[in-house]
Amino acid sequence: MRAISCGAPGKLALIDIAAPELKPGWVRVGIRHIGICGTDYHIFEGKHPFLQYPRIMGHELSGVVLDANGAAGLSDGDAVVINPYLPCYSCPACREGKTNCCETLTVIGVHGDGGMAEQIIMPEANLYRAEGLSLRDAAMVEFLAIGAHAVRRTAPQPGGQVLVVGGGPIGLGVAFFARIAGAEVTILDAAADKLEMARRFGFGAAALDERDGAAFKAKMGSGFDAVFDATGAIAAMNQAVSYCRNGGALTLVGVVKGILAWEDPEIHRRELTIRASRNATREDFDHVMACIRNGSVPTDRLATHATCFDDVPANLPKWAHDRAGLIKAIITL
Repeated sequence: MRAISCGAPGKLALIDIAAPELKPGWVRVGIRHIGICGTDYHIFEGKHPFLQYPRIMGHELSGVVLDANGAAGLSDGDAVVINPYLPCYSCPACREGKTNCCETLTVIGVHGDGGMAEQIIMPEANLYRAEGLSLRDAAMVEFLAIGAHAVRRTAPQPGGQVLVVGGGPIGLGVAFFARIAGAEVTILDAAADKLEMARRFGFGAAALDERDGAAFKAKMGSGFDAVFDATGAIAAMNQAVSYCRNGGALTLVGVVKGILAWEDPEIHRRELTIRASRNATREDFDHVMACIRNGSVPTDRLATHATCFDDVPANLPKWAHDRAGLIKAIITL
C-alpha cells in the first residue's frame, strides 16, 4: 500500500509499504481524510524534539472500517473518527479515566507511524462511529477536541470573559468551545490574518502590540475570568498571568520545551488557578461531533486548504513555509 514518509527533516516521499497485519482487538481502517497538524509541519521542518526518522505522519484522521475483526458495535463499511492516542489503561491517570495523559501515552504519527497511508490498524476502543458527519469533517474532530477538552477542564461560566492567546487552529478550537459554553471570547495574536479570521468568526480580536492600549485595557477591565494560552511560546505563556483577574484561571493548551517563570506574588495575589490541558478524551470527541452535527462549529470555513494524496510531498512543504490564511489543510485519499 502507499504511504507518505518523512525520511528526514525537509524530505517527504510517497513510498510503498506492506499493509499492517491485524491482531486481536484491533480493526483495519481505510483512511479517507487526513488533517495536517502543526505537529506534522514541525516534524517536516525538524523542529519536533525526540522524534525518530523516518516517520509516517498523520494523526487527524477519518476512515472506513475494512475489517471489523469481530469488534462489537462496528461493521465493515462504517465511517469512523480515529482517536490517535494509545494509553496503557493501567497507570493511575488511566484508572481515573484520564487516558489523555497516560504515563506512557503514545500518539500515532508522532511516537510511531501514523495515518498518512492507505490503511492503518487501530484498537477497537479508538474508533468512534462518525454518524451524521462527512468523512472530511470526521478528520477535523481530533484537533477540535483539543480545544473542547481545555474548555471542559476550565469550565468558563456563561457570560464570562475569556481571552485566548494565539489564534491558530488550536486557539480557534478553544474559542469556539468557550463560546459554545456561553462565554464572551477575545483572541489575542500578533498576526493580522489570524486577527481578521477571528473577527470573521465573530470573536473579539486584539493585536499583540495593542495590548497596552486603551481599547484592550477597557475590554480586560480587572482581568479576564479565564485565559487560555494556545501559542506554545515561553514569552506569551509567561505574560498570560497578567491577563487574569483575581480569582481567575490560566489554562496552558500550547506546549513548549523550556522553563516557565512567574512572579510568585502575582500568582498568590490573584489566588490564580493554573492548569495544563493535554490532548482529549472520548467525552471531548463526542462533544465535538455533536457540535459539528448541530452546526455550532463551521467546519466548511475551517477547512481552508485541500490536497490529494499524490500532491502532499509538494503542498505540505509549501504550507509549512507560508501559512497565511491557513487554518486547516485536509488531505483526501
